Amino acid sequence: MQNNKRPESLARITTAAAAEKFINEQIAEVRAQVGDKKVLLALSGGVDSSVVAALLIKAIGKQLVCVHVNHGLLRQGEPEQVVEVFKGQMDANLVYVDAADRFLDKLKGVADPETKRKIIGAEFIEVFKEEALKLEGVKFLAQGTIYPDIIESEKGVKAHHNVGGLPEQLGFELVEPLKFLYKDEVRVVGDALGLPANMVYRQPFPGPGLGVRCLGAITRDRLECVRKSDAVLREEFAKNGLEGKVWQYFTVVPDFKSVGVRDGKRTFAWPVIIRAVNTKDAMTATVEDVPFELLQHITARITAEVEGVNRVLYDLTPKPVGTIEWE
Repeated sequence: MQNNKRPESLARITTAAAAEKFINEQIAEVRAQVGDKKVLLALSGGVDSSVVAALLIKAIGKQLVCVHVNHGLLRQGEPEQVVEVFKGQMDANLVYVDAADRFLDKLKGVADPETKRKIIGAEFIEVFKEEALKLEGVKFLAQGTIYPDIIESEKGVKAHHNVGGLPEQLGFELVEPLKFLYKDEVRVVGDALGLPANMVYRQPFPGPGLGVRCLGAITRDRLECVRKSDAVLREEFAKNGLEGKVWQYFTVVPDFKSVGVRDGKRTFAWPVIIRAVNTKDAMTATVEDVPFELLQHITARITAEVEGVNRVLYDLTPKPVGTIEWE
């Protein structure tokens, strides 16, 4: 990327009309850049990669090859939604890779959070690289880079997220149609492209997925507890008007058990910890004041519906002192 400064002529995109203008400009630019060559995109189902996919499908159709890697650490229903929206509704050229066993085998017995993140990141690059090498005629790699990524990269806050140096290794040229947009603008463009609201306004989700919410060494049974309890929480927040109001909410399951009682018998099972926070910049965060009756209802559902759980806790810690994610 030679020019990394947002053009002064680019007005803030806050309306459908402004989004349509931007989409039409990017379609023309992408077609000019790509010609008749193929473009590869790692499609996670997150906001940025989904908007890039929808935009490029509109611009170049089947020349775009989307690769969705299911690493076994996604939330309930997410892989199915990606396949339904992009293959079913948009007729995308989509490669679905079920790599859950491969990732979980690599993570077996690994308790350190940073090591888990590194393993997940490195394995994702390997899987994506293997898929890229199977394809012919691919000359471009599309990425959901947005303007805050560039700013943070230049300030040294975090490395710019090229997919593990793949553009250099495989000789790909980058296609980054959103690179001068802020997150709120990306959402307006996503709306204009007709993506589902729960994809466009999806709450932040860490790259390693549920891998950093299944605390300590990941086990399949505890991972299922995280996935199912998270699904209950999201469903109840949506039903009770908190979806879209609360910035981020999720469950974590720690690697220890406590004594409980069910049907008159002793149990020894895991706790589920609920986290719900609000923030503007993710540097500081306040805890959402969830109505106590709703917390009781969610607790009743989780302890009844999620196997292996006998306790539910609510995390009352703001940031600082606690980070938003537990790992």
